[in-house]
Amino acid sequence: MNVLLINGSPNKKGCTYMALSEVAEMLNKQGIETNIFHIGSKPIQGCINCGKCIESGYCNFGDDSVNECIDLAKKADGIVIGSPVYYVAPNGALCAFLDRMFYMKEAGYAYKPAAAIVNCRRGGASAAFDRLNKYFTISNMPIVSSQYWNSTHGLTPEDIKQDLEGLQTMRTLGKNMAWLLKCIEVAKDKVPYPEKEDSIATNFIR
Repeated sequence: MNVLLINGSPNKKGCTYMALSEVAEMLNKQGIETNIFHIGSKPIQGCINCGKCIESGYCNFGDDSVNECIDLAKKADGIVIGSPVYYVAPNGALCAFLDRMFYMKEAGYAYKPAAAIVNCRRGGASAAFDRLNKYFTISNMPIVSSQYWNSTHGLTPEDIKQDLEGLQTMRTLGKNMAWLLKCIEVAKDKVPYPEKEDSIATNFIR
């Protein structure tokens, strides 16, 4: 089993990486392989609703790492997305990345346990955390919980080391993710996935 951890910070080894690493270390201790994927620091094109991905399963824009991450996510058994908090929200580049990664591709991620983590200097963690969880709840992905909302606090990686409660929350998240993955592995030949109904779309304006 393996878990894909997406580092949505422009800083490859910054605060978000520190928090993700704490989750990854606990997953490794539980026998789960991990891969921390960095989205990079270059500008990322937002989704333009061109619809090309409906046929191909991939984003039509191929000049960044979105399609690479789509392949990794499809192969992974679980997904964790981490982001710094900028102006009470996740990193804008990460949101553009995830919009293109998830739009019309949710079938490839359905029923994979998922979790979001955020890091902030002081405030805005809950709003950013809520924004990231929306990608999972629209994709039939079970959300893995922890002992507190999944956030760490600090302006530098050294600060994160002092946030003992935040780091413990990350470790608990790793344990809970490993536990759920193992439960799914045991049940996969005994309990079928839920039967999916045909989608119904109700427009508010007719």
